[in-house]
Amino acid sequence: MKKIETQYSVRDGGHYSPGMICNGTLYVSGQLSIDPETGKAPEGFHAQAAQALRNLDTVLSAAGAERSDVVMCRVYLPDVAYWPELNEEYAFFFGDHKPARVVVPTNNLYGGCLVEVEAVVQLKRECKVNMNS
Repeated sequence: MKKIETQYSVRDGGHYSPGMICNGTLYVSGQLSIDPETGKAPEGFHAQAAQALRNLDTVLSAAGAERSDVVMCRVYLPDVAYWPELNEEYAFFFGDHKPARVVVPTNNLYGGCLVEVEAVVQLKRECKVNMNS
């Protein structure tokens, strides 16, 4: 296994790594909507969703991965009422790429955040699909 750190890894002191690589797969820990420069979540849901996705991008870059390598995301929201706004930011972030996704309504997120995103990422550039299985 290989631990992935970013320039912001030690800000909150939590006992986790932003990412772990095992057998060609990157597992990205939940990325909250906290701006790593200010230590605060931006105002409004759209801004928070965009920030959480930028934080995901930071971990992807640290691992040498790209958005198009993301296989699946799990997104946590305090209320499913945010679903349409999430879809807008998510579609803007990923463009034509459509990774598998789960949206999990939950209680309050850490630090009053409105969004947390985790991801599974395939680091191998070639994905072979067996159409006979």
